[in-house]
Amino acid sequence: MLNAFRAISILEGLSYLTILSVTAGILSREYVFQIGMTHGVLLMFYVLFSFMVANKENWSLKIWLPVFFASLIPLAFILVEVYLKKSSSDDCSMAEPG
Repeated sequence: MLNAFRAISILEGLSYLTILSVTAGILSREYVFQIGMTHGVLLMFYVLFSFMVANKENWSLKIWLPVFFASLIPLAFILVEVYLKKSSSDDCSMAEPG
C-alpha cells in the first residue's frame, strides 16, 4: 500500500509540473485536456491512497495534513517521498532483530 502511494505521489507531482509547464508556455496547449484529466485522476488517487495509508500507518492529522497539502504545492512531492522513504526505512530497521 505504501509503495503504491509513493508511486502515485511521484506521478501526481510530475503531472502537476507538466500542467504548470503548459501554463508557463513551455509545452503546447494542444494536450491540455489529456494532461488535465490525467492529473485530476492522479490527484483523486493521491487523496484516496493518502487516507488509506494514514489509516494503515496510524498517522495523526499532524502527519496527514502536510502530506495532503503537498499535493497542492509544486515540487513538494519530493519532500513527501523523502519522508515516506525515511519512515519506511525506520520501520524496517525497527523490525529487524539486533
